[in-house]
Amino acid sequence: MQPLRYSINVTLDGCCDHREGIPDEDLHHLAAANIARADVLLLGRVTYEMMESTWRSPAETGTLPEWMDEWMLPFAKTIHAARKVVVSKTLESVDWNAELVRGDLKKAILDLKAEEGRGISLGGVTLPLAIAELGLIDEYEFIVHPVIAGHGPTLFAGLSKRVTLKLISQVKLASGAVAMRYVPA
Repeated sequence: MQPLRYSINVTLDGCCDHREGIPDEDLHHLAAANIARADVLLLGRVTYEMMESTWRSPAETGTLPEWMDEWMLPFAKTIHAARKVVVSKTLESVDWNAELVRGDLKKAILDLKAEEGRGISLGGVTLPLAIAELGLIDEYEFIVHPVIAGHGPTLFAGLSKRVTLKLISQVKLASGAVAMRYVPA
């Protein structure tokens, strides 16, 4: 069974709003490496739409929006090329190298995990909560940014049971953020 790995950026006070982290070259290299060690990106609707609207055009055209730095292009190309599985009750269709999953979430995840491959990379906030409830996340990575945001959303709000984790690695990024990887204890 291939592992399902969850990675998320979070501030010191638990905010996981993607606009509150420190987007530097180290962070994008780490994210690209995470995607590269997986055969599938598993995304909910919100994350899929956000990623597609941000990264698709630069990857396809090589033209970067004014706010985007050159070092972001390799990440754009990596996420663009990745196979994406999107879990959504509201989307009618997806493209961008993606397939839509509906119905029994547990069965869909177990089917993905049963495929041959290097792993499944999970992102977002709402979908990971549902998958954590099912006990199907094999590895958690929290990239903790030295920021106090003072607002939400927060991770795993409403989780019905405690998940105890064991630290397996940590890496300090140039920004002062720390990427910590855990497995269920």
